[in-house]
Amino acid sequence: MISGKNYIGRQLKATGSNRYHTFNPLLNLENETTFIEATAEEVDEAVTLAGEAFEVYRLLSGPERAGFLRAIADEILALGDALIGMYCAESGLPEGRAQGERGRTIGQLHAFASLLEEGSWVEATIDPAQPEREPFPRADLRKMMRPLGPVAVFGASNFPLAFSTAGGDTASALAAGCPVILKSHPLHAGTSEMVASAIIKASVSLGMPDGVFSHLNSKGIETGQQLVAHEGIRAVGFTGSHRGGRALFDLAAQRKNPIPVFAEMGSVNPVVFLPGALERDAQSWASKYAASITLGSGQFCTNPGLLLGIKGKFLNGFLEQLTNAILSVSPASMLHPNIVSAFEKGKALAESQQNTRVAARYEQEVAPNYGRQLVLTVDGGTFLKNPLLHQEVFGPFALLVECADKEELEVVLGRLEGQLTGTIIGTEEELPLFNPVIRALEGRVGRLIFNGVPTGVEVAPAMQHGGPYPATTDSRFTSVGVHAIYRWVRPVSFQDCPDGLLPDALKNRNPLGILRMVDGIPTKSPL
Repeated sequence: MISGKNYIGRQLKATGSNRYHTFNPLLNLENETTFIEATAEEVDEAVTLAGEAFEVYRLLSGPERAGFLRAIADEILALGDALIGMYCAESGLPEGRAQGERGRTIGQLHAFASLLEEGSWVEATIDPAQPEREPFPRADLRKMMRPLGPVAVFGASNFPLAFSTAGGDTASALAAGCPVILKSHPLHAGTSEMVASAIIKASVSLGMPDGVFSHLNSKGIETGQQLVAHEGIRAVGFTGSHRGGRALFDLAAQRKNPIPVFAEMGSVNPVVFLPGALERDAQSWASKYAASITLGSGQFCTNPGLLLGIKGKFLNGFLEQLTNAILSVSPASMLHPNIVSAFEKGKALAESQQNTRVAARYEQEVAPNYGRQLVLTVDGGTFLKNPLLHQEVFGPFALLVECADKEELEVVLGRLEGQLTGTIIGTEEELPLFNPVIRALEGRVGRLIFNGVPTGVEVAPAMQHGGPYPATTDSRFTSVGVHAIYRWVRPVSFQDCPDGLLPDALKNRNPLGILRMVDGIPTKSPL
């Protein structure tokens, strides 16, 4: 079922000489299949095909593209247990996680299909002509969203399904009318090829244009660089490290015709524990956060890596409870030995910083590639002076910052870099008293959570999975939920265009029956 080759449109090709294998972190050995990196010529062919496909695919109706997304979902499900087995063998993640992530992937595809079938997402806006207007007549103006063109998507290491081959970036781009060229993540190339085969099968069965989807293998960075630099690519989706995302962002900006890069690059997801909440229920919050810090061996983009509170007996009590709770959690496998190595280096660097203290360190022996949790503490003044303590340690790690008072807590939050999430744990009575703290945190995050945990990202229209730089490269957009589609479109205005030449969404009779803004009034009525 796995060839190790590249899908250039519908064709499997492997003319390159660079080869690699994926790795099973649970068994601590390489998997059998050999994967062949895409060549520069194959990258060019995939992009050329995507450009040709775009001229056809962008003109398909919403229901036609919706049918394609639903067919992809069906074909992924048809892969059955073989997909789950490959996922586990390449990630070290448990079967339940694989099944849950597959369900989320299927759900995302159906959500975008429903969006397309309803149709109002194009934001059709009509300002009819006013030829009698004084002192100057008004032209007829009609505006809607149109697709950008071929999109390059990079698979994510920590989500082999939901943020990779047919994940949110691909689903939203295909929904928008943009062909996708997927650069598979080398940690789970087999899982990626299986899902790619499902997308190709769906495209063939529904007569989608050849090149609407391609799938490229690569262990190094060259293939991704060639893809982003190619003038046929119109936008990029990326989930991964700050280093990788920023490199792609810079490369795209240096092109003759720069393009947008929508990169999610990590976050420490600060959590503020207010005294009243800790006085009332420290044990419960400690238990919840021990689980959240170690969830998925700390390999979620929303794992809470930075905890903050006001120094005193309530914070001390919480820290004692957190220590007990987190040391009772059995470590789990991380995704790859290289990720384990980076985690160990990150922990060591943080622990070596002045005035840090170990609160909880898991010291028992573990199997190879398992991540052992660590919690450090530091005072607020030291934290403010040391930017190294602000950086993400990818894995089951957290730093608790003990602030002297409410004012120092507000200053610390104001100095943080952009984050995906920020959380406030507080009682109903005390939250209004900390409004400046809440506002300071809001200014640094894309999602502000009250009395919860940041892990767990609901796929819903109101979800904002993005945040100020360096969490993402553009805080105005989300990579989760149906509004992710707006990354891959641009507004086009038609002035005095004959009705017969207008897209259906803008025609007088409103043949799609969608909600439109006409002279500032939302309506489904024809003109």
